[in-house]
Amino acid sequence: MTPQPNPQAGAAVKAADRAHVFHSWSAQELIDPLAVAGAEGSYFWDYDGKRYLDLASGLVYTNIGYQHPKVVAAIQEQAARMTTFAPAFAVEARSEAARLIAERTPGDLDKIFFTNGGADAVEHAVRMARLHTGRPKVLSAYRSYHGGTQQAINLTGDPRRWASDSGTAGVVRFWAPFLYRSRFYAETEEQECARALEHLESTIVFEGPASIAAIILETVPGTAGIMTPPAGYLAGVREICDKYGIVFVLDEVMAGFGRTGTWFAADLYDVVPDLMTFAKGVNSGYVPLGGVAISAKIAETFAERPYPGGLTYSGHPLACAAAVATINVMAEEGIVEHAARLGAEVVEPALRELAERHPSVGEVRGVGMFWALELVRNRETREPLVPYNATGQAATPMSAFAASAKAHGVWPFVNMNRTHVVPPCNVSEAELKEGLAALDTALSVADEYTE
Repeated sequence: MTPQPNPQAGAAVKAADRAHVFHSWSAQELIDPLAVAGAEGSYFWDYDGKRYLDLASGLVYTNIGYQHPKVVAAIQEQAARMTTFAPAFAVEARSEAARLIAERTPGDLDKIFFTNGGADAVEHAVRMARLHTGRPKVLSAYRSYHGGTQQAINLTGDPRRWASDSGTAGVVRFWAPFLYRSRFYAETEEQECARALEHLESTIVFEGPASIAAIILETVPGTAGIMTPPAGYLAGVREICDKYGIVFVLDEVMAGFGRTGTWFAADLYDVVPDLMTFAKGVNSGYVPLGGVAISAKIAETFAERPYPGGLTYSGHPLACAAAVATINVMAEEGIVEHAARLGAEVVEPALRELAERHPSVGEVRGVGMFWALELVRNRETREPLVPYNATGQAATPMSAFAASAKAHGVWPFVNMNRTHVVPPCNVSEAELKEGLAALDTALSVADEYTE
């Protein structure tokens, strides 16, 4: 599709937005949202006809890109056949979506509870864990994000939690491994893993194992920085959970459905949780959908005991039809394998080469189509390019970096002192190289703020 400039229409869209739309995570008078005219594949464009390569995949959910014709057709077909139906009934699209998801989840995570997105998936996973164990507390990591609803935001470990932190949500936080900014004075991945596991078990012991229902972790943390866990860490958490009768919950809302070059990030670490949350890539965000994949032992708790939770739109037919089509497209087109190959053969070598040339790049980390560049003022001290949770003038270096990327036709994912490289999982090699070239130029701007 060729973008057709229409500034007048864009101005009208922008005016209506500014008059009536209340945006999330924002001071309403300080934002200037771009009016988007259209999107296709790995690109979107504005009403001036300027096109952007989306290295953010929306909010890391357009895993098959925008407007995939097979998924669009599936939504249209489902809408013509049955636009909606209550969740208490067996509906073909819902049943088939659940079957396809269960086929791909690890171990015996064969029951699927559908939600409207990732945050409510986390809410229900925690509820299930508490009811299953009869215990109140949940442990979550700093440097994490689990959603914006009340329980999910209290589980979150980044500053978005602060304004809503009730302090009464039964949440205890701990440090997960991250060698580059180790909290354990570790010098190797092996030390970081061992010390992080010892810290977690000590936290459990001092909190009282009999009071802890669940440990929730993002398999690979997303917004918090794409820190791939060291070998053995998730297996170690699994062992600790088994030792103390704690439910192990993996949050795969961002990492799932091909993002890491596997169907689920858990596949990379050969670990099976008791509950696993998903959303985003399950249908590339075309219609809101999330869910909880449930193990046999958790499901058994509710075999004859009613589960006290539900949603009006649980397993919405349009969303489930989009999921069925998305999963089938990913399988037919080899999108998961494509993400793994290009991640290893194109993205990783290119990002490491950029790191060698740009003093602002402190670390490169990631897997598949899930990468982060940690930007620093000084490589030796590892001082972040901007302070933690910086806003306004303090965030100028990252704002300048992002502005340069956009000026060169790339929409970046920027959070704190990082930029994430998270394009659609079916992005082409040529598109990747285009995006990496723009990042190269933008990093030169970030370099100007280094010491």
